[in-house]
Amino acid sequence: MKAVVLAGGLGTRMRPLTFAVPKTLLAVCEKPILQLIIEQLRDAGFDEITVATGYLAELIQAFCGDGSRFGVRVHYIHESQPLGTAGPVSLLRERVARDEFFLLMNGDIVTKLDFAAFLRHAQRRDYDLTVGYVHHKYQSPFGVLTIDEREEITGITEKPEVDYCISGGIYALKGTALDFVPDEQFFTVPDLIERLRASGRHVGAYHIREFWRGVENPNHIVEAREALNGQLAKSMSAASAAAK
Repeated sequence: MKAVVLAGGLGTRMRPLTFAVPKTLLAVCEKPILQLIIEQLRDAGFDEITVATGYLAELIQAFCGDGSRFGVRVHYIHESQPLGTAGPVSLLRERVARDEFFLLMNGDIVTKLDFAAFLRHAQRRDYDLTVGYVHHKYQSPFGVLTIDEREEITGITEKPEVDYCISGGIYALKGTALDFVPDEQFFTVPDLIERLRASGRHVGAYHIREFWRGVENPNHIVEAREALNGQLAKSMSAASAAAK
């Protein structure tokens, strides 16, 4: 099975940590995020991983090499200019069959998602594109007023909370979806969704119920580390109890 990991971003919101190190190589639980992703993909049965590089590409290639140290094959595609979240897959036309499904994901995600189950879901439904989504709760820091046409207050809700379904930055694509991606142009997954839907193609969603964290700022590294350490402690405790 094949996967594409997007690792070409500048990581500006993580500065100064990313001045000398690409965000995908920042460590969580003593391993770089990219290593966690590759090992998790390997354990799910993915054996061919393409890393899309840009900023500080030489450090990523030096770290991953040909992938043999992780038990997979690692290939590279390099963005000489930013291509967005979907643009890089235009460079894979010769590597992906039209009826083949592959995984595409951002390289700054820490998750316990079952990648194989996600891909199987896309295959069963025969979606051209499947978006992994998570629930995100937004709480307003203010009291929200309800005002009628006479500008009279009819109600007030103190700091209401709204639940949104947001993209988790993890996607399953069918090879046919590449027909809708322009060659080496900046092109995003939202752009691809709109093109597919306008053409009557099927775009599905998959609820990520497992732990998920997009690493957007230094606090997220701490959150991911605490969550993974907590899960490790639970698994070790369960193994110890089973051994008794």
